[in-house]
Amino acid sequence: MTESKLVRLDSILKELGSFVIAFSGGVDSSFLVHRARFLDSLRIKALTIRTPYMPAREISEATAFAKKTGIDFDIINLEFNETIRHNPSRRCYLCKKILFTEIVNYAGKNNFQYVVDGTNADDIGDSRPGLKALRELDIKSPLAESGLTKPDIRGYAQRAGLPFFDKPAMACLLTRVPYDTTITVEMLEMIEKAEDLLFEKGYPGTRVRVHGEVARIECMPGYIERIIHDPGRDMMINDLKKLGFRYVSLDLEGYRTGSMDPEKTGNDIKRT
Repeated sequence: MTESKLVRLDSILKELGSFVIAFSGGVDSSFLVHRARFLDSLRIKALTIRTPYMPAREISEATAFAKKTGIDFDIINLEFNETIRHNPSRRCYLCKKILFTEIVNYAGKNNFQYVVDGTNADDIGDSRPGLKALRELDIKSPLAESGLTKPDIRGYAQRAGLPFFDKPAMACLLTRVPYDTTITVEMLEMIEKAEDLLFEKGYPGTRVRVHGEVARIECMPGYIERIIHDPGRDMMINDLKKLGFRYVSLDLEGYRTGSMDPEKTGNDIKRT
């Protein structure tokens, strides 16, 4: 079944012919870059947007993968747009509109016909306000159109020996902060350093949600017991407090998408 989806994906990419790939460095867009570079007669460019709220680790990994594949690659630096400075409830829609408008403009100036992104078939069923912005800008989503799901993509990437096949999902840092909260660069740096610290301690994919002086840690399945019994836990807590947090809490529900959305109930939140 997956092989037929890959054939469909290749066909879609060939039909597009000339396009810019919105390359975040995540599993989906990395897979798209990997697949597209093997197809003949395509004119493609991988484009990464660097903003103050995108994790630096993601930018570094995107850059390293692009260089390794040899694909034509570029980075655009954007300042913190004031329309999302206060983290409004429409943030995801507004942010996608800002970022992809920039990519569409880049594509036009450089004579690329389309812009494609890494939205997969599973994403279509989720509540993702950003998808509305993509539709409005006529962004193409070849992975979703070909029916490739996240497990499909991870499975194919693993079989192909690609290093990112089991990489945890990584959303922008604004998702760590409650809506209607004024965001500062210092706050974003604190969140990123906290998550980097936990990553280096062996807890990749862990989120540090910020509630004033409180760091609420959401970790992947299986990590809760490990953190509780980690012999270096006290040092970890101390290091997090040095970053500026007064309290450090471990969320017993673990990591789940949408936990900051006030309108969602427990049944609406997607756990991993």
